[in-house]
Amino acid sequence: MSMNPRPARRVAILGGQRIPFCRNNTAYYDVGNLGLSIKAVGAVVEKFGLHGVQLGEVAMGAVLKHSSDWNIGREAALSSGLSPYTPGITMQRACGTSLDTVITVANKIALGQIDAGIGGGSDTTSDVPIVHSKGFRRRLLNMNMAKTAGARIGALLKGFSFKELAPEFPGVAEPRTGKSMGESCEIMAKEWGITRADQDQLAFESHSKAAKAYADGFYADLVVPFRGVDRDNILRPETTAEKLATLKPAFDKTSGKGTLTAGNSTPLTDGASACLLASEEWAAARGLEVQAYLRDAQVAAVDFVHGDGLLMAPAWAVAQMLKRNNLTLQDFDFYEIHEAFAAQVLCTLKAWESAEFCKEKLGLDAPLGSIDRSKLNVVGSSLALGHPFAATGARIVATAAKLLKQKGSGRALISVCTAGGMGVVAIVER
Repeated sequence: MSMNPRPARRVAILGGQRIPFCRNNTAYYDVGNLGLSIKAVGAVVEKFGLHGVQLGEVAMGAVLKHSSDWNIGREAALSSGLSPYTPGITMQRACGTSLDTVITVANKIALGQIDAGIGGGSDTTSDVPIVHSKGFRRRLLNMNMAKTAGARIGALLKGFSFKELAPEFPGVAEPRTGKSMGESCEIMAKEWGITRADQDQLAFESHSKAAKAYADGFYADLVVPFRGVDRDNILRPETTAEKLATLKPAFDKTSGKGTLTAGNSTPLTDGASACLLASEEWAAARGLEVQAYLRDAQVAAVDFVHGDGLLMAPAWAVAQMLKRNNLTLQDFDFYEIHEAFAAQVLCTLKAWESAEFCKEKLGLDAPLGSIDRSKLNVVGSSLALGHPFAATGARIVATAAKLLKQKGSGRALISVCTAGGMGVVAIVER
C-alpha cells in the first residue's frame, strides 16, 4: 500500500499572551507551575474567543517541576476554558522549551494532523522541587514494602543517620562538567574576548528598549495582569551602563577577570506564556487575523564537554537553517536573540563574524557576517523582562509575530540557547 504525503501547510501565528515575568520569591512565590500555566493558556482562550473550542493540542513545558505536576499541558487545557476534548502534552528542553512546544504544534499543523493548537511554557524558581536524600527515599520505600510492623520499624530505623534528612535541591550545574551556566558562559566570554563594558551596554539597551516598548503600548495586548502585577517587575527603566558597571562579578569572583554580573545576566524568574497557532483555513473560518507565519526551525547541539562553548549551539543551528532556506544572516528585519547572558549574545554575534569559526566549526566558505544591531531585540529581551526558563520561547514568538504585523511584512530570526549545549532557532515571516 502506498501513501501520498500531503504538502506541508503554512503555519499561522495568531498571537500570544503571557503574564508579567516576576523575580522569584515575589508576586508568584506561592502559585506554582500549573497555576502560572493556567493563567497564560486561559488568557489565550479569552483573547481569541476559544471557550468550549476543541484544539488539536496544548503543548506546555516546565524545566523545574514537581512530580505531582504530572501533565501540565493537559491540566492547563482542562482548566483554561477549552473543550475537555482538547489533548495536552508536557515537554522540556531547558531554556528552549516553549520554542520547542510551539515548533511541535506547528509541525502537526503543517502535516495536517491538527488544525490549531497552543504552545507555551511556565517556570518558577520560587517553588522548586526539594526532595529527600537518596538514602532516606530508599528507606521509605523499603518501609513501604515491609510486610509486618516490626519489619517496617526496622526498615525505618536500622542504620539511620540524621544526615539522611538533609534535603536535596535541584542541581544548578551541568552534570557532565560540574559547572553552572554562568560559570560556563564566563569561560566563553574570556575565549571570545567579550568585555565587561560591552556586556553592561547590551544589558542597559535591553532595559531602555523594554521600558520604551511599555511606554509606547507595545506590550499592552501581549501581557495580562496577574496577582496585582501589570508589567515585568525585573525591568529597571532608570538603570544606566554606569550603574551596571558598579556590580561585582557573580560567577568568577576570584581571578579578578570575571565579567558576568547580576546586571548583565538574567535573574531567577517566575512566569508563563502561550501562543496560538493554526492553519490559514482554521483562522479564516473563525475570523482571526494571521500575524505572521512560522517558516522553519532548527535544533542543534555542541560538544561542550570537549571544548565547544556550552551556550554556542545557536551558532550552528542558525547556519544549518539559513542554508536550508537559501537565506543569509542579513536577510532579516528583526533578530530576537534570547539574552540568557549579555555575553552569550555577544559571543554568538562574534562567532558569526569569524571566518575561522565559520570555516572550522560550521563548514562554511565564508563567515555569516555581522547583523544590523539596531534590529536586535528592539523591544527588550530577557535581561530586562526576565527569563522563566520554559516561558521565554513563546514570549519571543509572540513578540516577533507582533513586530512583523506592525511592520506589515518582513522576516524575524529567533535564537534561544539552552543548557546541555543545545540551541533552538526559528524563522518567522509575514
